[in-house]
Amino acid sequence: MPTPTAHSPKEPADGTANGTAYGTANRLADGPAAPAVLRARALSRVYRTGDTEVRALWEVDLDVARGEFIVLLGASGSGKSTLLNLLGGLDRPSSGELWFEDHCLSNADEDTLTRYRRAHVGFVFQFYNLIPSLTVAENVALVTDIADDPMSVDEALALVALMPRRDHFPSQLSGGEQQRVAIARAIAKRPQLLLCDEPTGALDYATGKRVLEVIARINQELGTTTVVITHNAAIAGMADRVMRLVDGRIDRIDRPARRLSPAELTW
Repeated sequence: MPTPTAHSPKEPADGTANGTAYGTANRLADGPAAPAVLRARALSRVYRTGDTEVRALWEVDLDVARGEFIVLLGASGSGKSTLLNLLGGLDRPSSGELWFEDHCLSNADEDTLTRYRRAHVGFVFQFYNLIPSLTVAENVALVTDIADDPMSVDEALALVALMPRRDHFPSQLSGGEQQRVAIARAIAKRPQLLLCDEPTGALDYATGKRVLEVIARINQELGTTTVVITHNAAIAGMADRVMRLVDGRIDRIDRPARRLSPAELTW
């Protein structure tokens, strides 16, 4: 992979200690103190259908630190999922630069993006995408079989407190248990990034909080850099930084005074 080009630091926008307004300038501000594992500069994604052009993401600047927990908030259509898909190598930007460590993802071919996703990224989606004919252990083993340095299946299941259910099938599990299997599958390959798209969106209040406890534990105990998309503003209390997207741009970044545990969240 080529060595990334140097970027001059940008002047931060005016803001308070706990929040920085971005507005149309969309500049970097209140960035991470630790070295960045992900860096985006003027990152844009434009979709075209005939003569129609939709700017799903527009000139976003972003640094994500190793081990950081970030929550992306925004209304439907604000660009959250587009940004997550770019960070995870599921899509390519229309313009701008995106770097993972010293690897440029902006112009990477599909084979390179596949290797990036396989080696470095774990995904958790709103719907669990488990294979119904496989047991819990077998669903997790699908990932351990292709990873370079995976956890054992039982180690991954222990982290999400599902060892007693290892030989059950997805149809025998609750929704929260199925989501925890999906998290175990995502972390079993020891990814550097855990990207979660509405991980509690299909769950009730109590079950959602238990899933959030698992995600927080993975971030804190394993040091896994974590980015969570949600429409639920209460979940922002768990984050190191909260990024609010409006019309494809990062409109504001907030840094909570302290991270809340999932047990402290209410909605």
